[in-house]
Amino acid sequence: MIQITTVATQPIAGQKPGTSGLRKKTPVFMGRHYLENFVQSIFDVVGTRKEDGGGKTFVLGGDGRYFNDRAAQVILRMAAANGASRVIVGQGAILSTPAASHLIRLMKTDGGIIMSASHNPGGPNEDFGVKFNMPNGGPAPEGVTEAMYKRTTEITEYKMLEAQDVDLGRIGRHQLGTMVVDVVDPVSDYAALMETLFDFPAIRAMFAAGFRMRMDSMCAVTGPYAVEILENRLGAAKGTCVNAIPLPDFGGMHPDPNPTWAKALMDEMFGPDAPDFGAASDGDGDRNMVVGRGIYVSPSDSLAVLAANAHLAPGYAKGLKGVARSMPTSAAVDRVAEALGVATYETPTGWKFFGNLLDAGKATICGEESFGTGSDHVREKDGLWAVLLWLNILAVRKQSVAAILGEHWARYGRNYYSRHDFEAVETGRADAMMAALRGSLAELPGKVVEGMTVRAADDFAYTDPVDGSVSERQGVRVMFEDGSRIVYRLSGTGTEGATLRVYLERFAAGPGGLDLDAQAALAPVIRAAHGIAGIEGHTGRTGPDVVT
Repeated sequence: MIQITTVATQPIAGQKPGTSGLRKKTPVFMGRHYLENFVQSIFDVVGTRKEDGGGKTFVLGGDGRYFNDRAAQVILRMAAANGASRVIVGQGAILSTPAASHLIRLMKTDGGIIMSASHNPGGPNEDFGVKFNMPNGGPAPEGVTEAMYKRTTEITEYKMLEAQDVDLGRIGRHQLGTMVVDVVDPVSDYAALMETLFDFPAIRAMFAAGFRMRMDSMCAVTGPYAVEILENRLGAAKGTCVNAIPLPDFGGMHPDPNPTWAKALMDEMFGPDAPDFGAASDGDGDRNMVVGRGIYVSPSDSLAVLAANAHLAPGYAKGLKGVARSMPTSAAVDRVAEALGVATYETPTGWKFFGNLLDAGKATICGEESFGTGSDHVREKDGLWAVLLWLNILAVRKQSVAAILGEHWARYGRNYYSRHDFEAVETGRADAMMAALRGSLAELPGKVVEGMTVRAADDFAYTDPVDGSVSERQGVRVMFEDGSRIVYRLSGTGTEGATLRVYLERFAAGPGGLDLDAQAALAPVIRAAHGIAGIEGHTGRTGPDVVT
């Protein structure tokens, strides 16, 4: 006998999704009714029934962080209680975010629920998150997430099927009430997609010739994907992939692939016996860091190099339709697009803004300075995809990372770039600083700061060229006559306090001045950023917590 229970509840404050889903501390998600309220609000907004009355099909998976396994069982029982007909789940409730996006598209499902707080730490007292991806495989747009949030403020009940746990460790078909649960290998479909995009024989030959690599999955979700693709299919030496077993607390690591949190990889790549290439990925597999022997590649430069060389990979041999970058990302890729004769799009932060451009065929490659790069193969950024495209380029060009970067800067000039993060700033103080900064924008043009003249200052707004939707207050920009730029944003990906992100950029046309240390080259821009916003006076901070 199938028993569905309707549970009385009431709204819980603060269930407002940020740039990519709802993220809170794990104990919050584990609190009474918290997960259930939000999941029911998702189902109430997107529906679980098709127009013909049949049940919808969804994908479910996560990055394996603490509470991932229990949350999956709750979501499955709620999906069954609400009338879904089928849920496709990664084995062990594991799916990287790009693999989930691919599965949604490949199986033509009605969307999917991804359990992740991305690059945030995991564990009993760390972070958890839930987001919904649309049938195109991309994150729900603002209109949908706003509707979900509104529903959380009205909810009075949720539905739950009374049933035993599904054995998510066993691949195959299971039954949950009237709903089918298909447990699938989380890696195979994604790996097959990668083989269609990249020249695996060329990369395999490069490894066979002695090319050495280190791939650090940071005890997070890409470990099994990296081992299967790099070691098993491409022939990289066993042990190339380190920290390759996903752990609920990411082994105590902060799974954010940047020079601060991936320090062990950076030390190895700048050490005496460094391999040829290094890479790292984050909690849910959608971010990447790439490093050459003795040289770090900034995400903005990585995006530009990938766009300039994508044609060397079979999946992009016909060229690019266009490129898109988030507004805080450096203009390096703009110069590549201009040379290629393709369009450039500047969007707000958040991968969902790229979805319309990709669906409309306006862009092929997209990137964010926050270590996210991807293409139209899925509707999420994709860490391993970026690593494989770099490997394809290295295999074809037969040059080092340093040589490729040097030639790129000699041709296009160099956008020195850095992001300074001031973490867990008291929210009221951060908001006051941004309010004062916005109030000063009209007075800034024409001012000379640190020897640089302000050309323009604004609060970035974006009108989507596909659907006409408008997103305002997306970050304060201060632009200088010499091409330098400062951007200030409060991040929507943290779980407590506010993270102030300050993005710093200075252009060097060359031929001289292309080999400076980035922080040294940016020194006047950094001083200007602190002075214009009064960072110390408002926040009490004299320097950032993280520099990338």
